[in-house]
Amino acid sequence: MRALVVDDIAINRLVLRELLKVVGIEAAEAESASDGLALLAIERFDIVLMDLRMPGMDGLAAIRKIREGENGEPPMPVIVVTADEAADLAKRCAAAGADHLIRKPVIYSDLVAALVAAFERPPELADQAQA
Repeated sequence: MRALVVDDIAINRLVLRELLKVVGIEAAEAESASDGLALLAIERFDIVLMDLRMPGMDGLAAIRKIREGENGEPPMPVIVVTADEAADLAKRCAAAGADHLIRKPVIYSDLVAALVAAFERPPELADQAQA
């Protein structure tokens, strides 16, 4: 499995990449929403982990563009990873097309739970969630 981690802060990308590695998911990185969309145009990924607050295009706008480009194809899971604590954030993320929301700092069990939900409990992830 391959994931695309989109976050403008290098340490956040590193943390997510290392956590994904624990469950056997290889991660590529983009430091802006526009760079992430450019990578999605040329490479295949199984899931996207998207920060919301980035310079230029924000994560919600990027998610909307991802959804617009799917053209009837099965939707790729998108997990929002953010420190934003806004009360209406979950609704805004869902309206943009995000599948799950994880708050920063990322807790391993929250990430695994979102991955399990996104991939409908593949055995290796379900085992990690119970550990």
